[in-house]
Amino acid sequence: MIIAQQKRKENIAEYLLYMWQVEDMIRANHLDIDKINDNIISRLPIDDKVKAEVKDWYESLIKMMELEHVKEKGHLQINKNVLIRLNDLHAQLLKSPKFPQYGAQFYQTLPYIVELRSKSKPEEQVGELETCFNALYGILMLRLQGKEISEGTQKAVAQISYFIGMLAAYFKKDEEKPLFEDDVE
Repeated sequence: MIIAQQKRKENIAEYLLYMWQVEDMIRANHLDIDKINDNIISRLPIDDKVKAEVKDWYESLIKMMELEHVKEKGHLQINKNVLIRLNDLHAQLLKSPKFPQYGAQFYQTLPYIVELRSKSKPEEQVGELETCFNALYGILMLRLQGKEISEGTQKAVAQISYFIGMLAAYFKKDEEKPLFEDDVE
């Protein structure tokens, strides 16, 4: 909860990846708040009052996962909404002549996106941004497991990371002062 709040303010991409990791940690603990308390919350270097708030946060996420039928896979609607907002901003940035460097980065990243999508099953294919986030999350998991990452994959992830970092920076700017408020459709 504390990390999520901090990441939400600072970097929307890191926030989304963190929330996906939280979903997986909840699943790894079988949506059992007692296991989450023992394995995660009790180990946090925070006072009991904050631990109680964190426990409430995890309990609410568990309830949402049950209600939204994402106990085994998939993402919570709150996380899907972040991706929707990012997709909306992405479309606006691509369409706008004010942000040519964004479009250039996207088109440099697109071959990697296409390659990644070609490796997934048709029923598992998702949009361009979600493909990028899936790649970044997959690499995060491989690194956590200490697995080796090929040079080609590292190159692709470096480009995807740069592109998503640019999008996250624009998202933060847009939240502070809308980038497109003066545009007339």
